[in-house]
Amino acid sequence: MSAKHVETTPENGTEVLIPLNKLKKSPKNARKTPHSEAAIEACAASIAAKGILQNLVVEPELDGEGAATGFYFVTIGEGRRLAQLLRVKRKEIKKTEPIRCIVDTENDPHEISLDENVTRENMHPADQFEAFKKLADERGFGAEEIAARFGVTPHVVRQRLRLGAVSPRLMQVYREGELTLEQLMAFAITADHARQEGVFERLSYNRDASTIRRLLTETHVPATDRRARFVGTEAYTEAGGKILRDLFTEDRGGYLEDVALLDLLVTAKLGREADTLREAEGWKWTEAHLDFPHAHGMRRTYPHPVDLSAEDQAALGAARAEFDRLSEQYQSAEELPDDVDARFGELEAEIGRLEGRRQAYDPEHIARGGAFVILNHDGTVRIERGFIRPGDEQSQAQTEEAGDTSGPDGAEGVDDGQAREPGEGEQETGDEEEEDGPLSDMLVRDLTAHRTLGLRLNLAEQPEVAIIAATHALSAQIFYLGADAHVAGIQPVKTDLAAHADGIEDTPTGKAWADRHANWARQMPRDVSGLWTFLVELDHDSRMALFAHCVALTVNAVRLPWDRRPRAIATADRLAEAVSLDMTGYWRPTVRSYLGRVTKARILEAVREGVSDEAAERMADMKKFDMAEAAEQLLVPTDWLPALLRTAKPAAEQVETPTDIGSRESYSEAAE
Repeated sequence: MSAKHVETTPENGTEVLIPLNKLKKSPKNARKTPHSEAAIEACAASIAAKGILQNLVVEPELDGEGAATGFYFVTIGEGRRLAQLLRVKRKEIKKTEPIRCIVDTENDPHEISLDENVTRENMHPADQFEAFKKLADERGFGAEEIAARFGVTPHVVRQRLRLGAVSPRLMQVYREGELTLEQLMAFAITADHARQEGVFERLSYNRDASTIRRLLTETHVPATDRRARFVGTEAYTEAGGKILRDLFTEDRGGYLEDVALLDLLVTAKLGREADTLREAEGWKWTEAHLDFPHAHGMRRTYPHPVDLSAEDQAALGAARAEFDRLSEQYQSAEELPDDVDARFGELEAEIGRLEGRRQAYDPEHIARGGAFVILNHDGTVRIERGFIRPGDEQSQAQTEEAGDTSGPDGAEGVDDGQAREPGEGEQETGDEEEEDGPLSDMLVRDLTAHRTLGLRLNLAEQPEVAIIAATHALSAQIFYLGADAHVAGIQPVKTDLAAHADGIEDTPTGKAWADRHANWARQMPRDVSGLWTFLVELDHDSRMALFAHCVALTVNAVRLPWDRRPRAIATADRLAEAVSLDMTGYWRPTVRSYLGRVTKARILEAVREGVSDEAAERMADMKKFDMAEAAEQLLVPTDWLPALLRTAKPAAEQVETPTDIGSRESYSEAAE
């Protein structure tokens, strides 16, 4: 009968090499929360690169009789044991890999494991950032290599390297606790120490990270800017431009540093678009502008309906037939094949192109006129056609010499049936005038004054004709430049809304108004002398619609800080009630339109009103930009509007309560 093998126990304090598969987790370890996968991963990477830098502390496992089993409990270093097991799983080492350990049989295992985790002090983050930078600068390690050696992602390494590059002065301020890590990360958006320190000096009580980022990038252009979207960051960098990236927040593509280069690229690309348009459509001139030049002082012409050529009509019919055939063929399909989907897109574009040919500009207008090529606020190109410079207007002498009786717009003259009095450009040719000469100016004024009084009396008794006269006066000044053809002394005062709301022309509402105006402009007679007849021949509903359009163009409810018009604003409120204005159909609360331009308190107030108190409470601790984005997601599907855009219900529809009365009074005070 063979004797039982007895394991010998190393003496206390002995350093020994123990196979990994002989190490066990100690049941007396004070740490009960498991190590995270990320921590084990980082430890494994460190060991793979540098080995185990600190010995494990172990105690022998004893059986029921007090004899050593040959296994050891890990009192200190459980994370390193787990990291080595991960390396075994990856087949980087064998399960019998020898591990350096210190045997401790005297100290209480629970106490020393607690001591290991409690009494140590973590490295200050500033020291960590600078140490990572030193690895990169002195040893030439790249972000990927450092990441592999420490078990973190390359992005984390880049963040630490960027923080390590912050001005030493600001790093010391951070060490002293005068800057938070969030503020330091904001400074790290640029590597320019002088600029970092300059912004630090400018900070007052408001050291919010978003304020620091804004000050550091105030001379740069965000990649979301329309200019950057139009040119493209790839073209910008190929031209030598640099992009500043924020590694700590969602920077939406970064910030373009070379604004002059960007503007040069925008101007050049817009200029090429303008040249292409001029060559393709034959305009006398085209001009590229970042924004529409509202003070251009030119007359505008519009296209008129024309018949399609036989060739275009055939092509349109063929495209529609194919579109209908494909629609019928795939009407029950849940998803279209890629080639069919692409074909639908091609057919839609072709149909739109051919339909567009039903409207055409007069060739004479194209020969004398031009177009503006403008950059939309979404980075796309907008083209505004049909403008004729004053110097290109055809003079009356030129038209007569050419045997043409066209008016200012180049259209044939139309006799409006109105007699003209002597002294107004024409002379009577009767025998009396030949013998005695024209009437005196004083007599002409006297007679026409009496005639004007008669017109007033008769017009006052004929409301339908008064509507025609008012519509004529408005239309003659709105759709014709310098025509001076209106007899009713009504002058439309138009407010350029684009001067007050950036990008309003590019909104769906702005485009709907522009389309409506262009539709009326296309129907106007080419010569203003035919305008009266045109209005008379319109049916009642169409005439009233044109009158409403002209009046609507003069509405001005814009509030300006230097132009307080409380009575006009109150009238605007009454008008809104009269037309049942519901701004939810025209406006939505987005970061750009409202939420990014008000305080956090107002954002939370909007969420409380539009969603719920609970939703607002969940957002209360967010940063300003994150809060605005989250609020947009919550509010856009709702009908919430700021007070300035709300329309009060007509009094007849309200059942007033004390609360209603108080709210109405508050709203009226806000309007004042």
